[in-house]
Amino acid sequence: MWIAWIEFDILLGDVHSLKEKRAIVRPLVAELRRRFEVSAAEVGAQELYRRAELGAVLVTADRTHAVEVLDAVERFVAGRPELDLLSARRRELCSDD
Repeated sequence: MWIAWIEFDILLGDVHSLKEKRAIVRPLVAELRRRFEVSAAEVGAQELYRRAELGAVLVTADRTHAVEVLDAVERFVAGRPELDLLSARRRELCSDD
């Protein structure tokens, strides 16, 4: 069994309040869940209105599948015009480790 996750540090564009931040982050998290069948959430920087930390995780039997999904998730987030992806950190663990 493979457990893989990716964390994003994101700078939001023209956002001036936490309400405007939520209007961007919530649909993004929902789309990650729906499109890629991963667990996703805002995992940090909740009090900052121009920054967001998002995480996505999946469990799979095959490492290759995990890497493909994380690559697709990263491309999707990086391609969003309303935000700037500052960094992406990922990790994969095997249950045999």
